[in-house]
Amino acid sequence: MKQPPAYILPIIVLAQFAGTSLWFAGNAILPQIQESWGLPPNSIALVTSSVMLGFISGTLLFALSSLADRFSASKVFFICALLGAALNGAVLFTGQSFELLLLFRFLTGITLAGIYPVGMKIASDWFEGRLGKALGYLVGALVMGSAFPHLLNHLGGGYDWQPVMIGTSTLAVFGGTLIFFFVGDGP
Repeated sequence: MKQPPAYILPIIVLAQFAGTSLWFAGNAILPQIQESWGLPPNSIALVTSSVMLGFISGTLLFALSSLADRFSASKVFFICALLGAALNGAVLFTGQSFELLLLFRFLTGITLAGIYPVGMKIASDWFEGRLGKALGYLVGALVMGSAFPHLLNHLGGGYDWQPVMIGTSTLAVFGGTLIFFFVGDGP
């Protein structure tokens, strides 16, 4: 297999960072939501668990259906990034319903199964035989992306939670767009 273009790995890494920013967006804003919605102290555990259960369910669904193998992995990534952004942003319209917050975070977790593992698949398609470094960068992008909502919340002073959800949703759309238009499926 010939060497992929030099821009491929940085774009996959950036897209993975952008898409995984959805992961802990709910956790980053929870202190403000707990205060303004009057939520119980254990609500952070429930929000975290709902995303993780969604991710596990989504991963199982993707594995059993082989979606990323039967269809274009870059299109699956793109669609999941768009759906994840929409579901993440839908938290803005919950009307202070904790149950809807949990539902939207669960559904966001399902879409993350089409971002993180599928992003790894895209990288493995492009870097067959030289995957170690690429996967290392992608795991780093996951860590940075999932921490990014906390940085956004901190930079916003921790007062208004809506910009965090808007910012992470916008970033996810950007990441999906990068994969779809500039990376595509590997050889």
